[in-house]
Amino acid sequence: MSESAYAYKEEINDYEVINGEVYMMARPNTKHMIVESNIITAFKNYLKGKRCIPFNETDVFFDDGNNFVPDVMIICDPEKIEDDGIHGTPDLVVEILSPSTARKDRNEKYFIYEKYGVKEYWIVSPGDKSVEVYLLKDGKFVLDDVYSIYKDYELRKLTDERRALVKYSIKVSLYDDFYVQLEDIFEDIK
Repeated sequence: MSESAYAYKEEINDYEVINGEVYMMARPNTKHMIVESNIITAFKNYLKGKRCIPFNETDVFFDDGNNFVPDVMIICDPEKIEDDGIHGTPDLVVEILSPSTARKDRNEKYFIYEKYGVKEYWIVSPGDKSVEVYLLKDGKFVLDDVYSIYKDYELRKLTDERRALVKYSIKVSLYDDFYVQLEDIFEDIK
């Protein structure tokens, strides 16, 4: 990272460093914040008393050129947790799309999460009420599934076979019995 980038990041609070470049972070809109709160609540409820810990809006330090603030993440190795943030790779990362972050979440950050071995990566779209889940297989992210909230008229248009394939919960890979309901993620989103 350039010396000027280091100087600049010291002057601001809300930033990420991606491949050595400093990016200002815009404040999220209300839909984003509702979805983030819903996800962190679901994670906390399941993980209470377990080894893994959920975080939101916490710094993750991968290396000198990559310091992100994922919307939500789960850390299963307590040695990575320090006072100033997470030092090392989260086990699961959730990024909630917004117009200002979608490109980075789907490109630069996606490839860095993959490179550093994040086991599970969710890309959540509040507008579409959908969640893309990627699982790390042999060092590469593979799309596990896309989960979506269907409107009643959309469900009626599906064939019986297709309707039977619709999933209403996301299986979190970190535990055998860890499921998050789609309706819980998008609760209070109009």
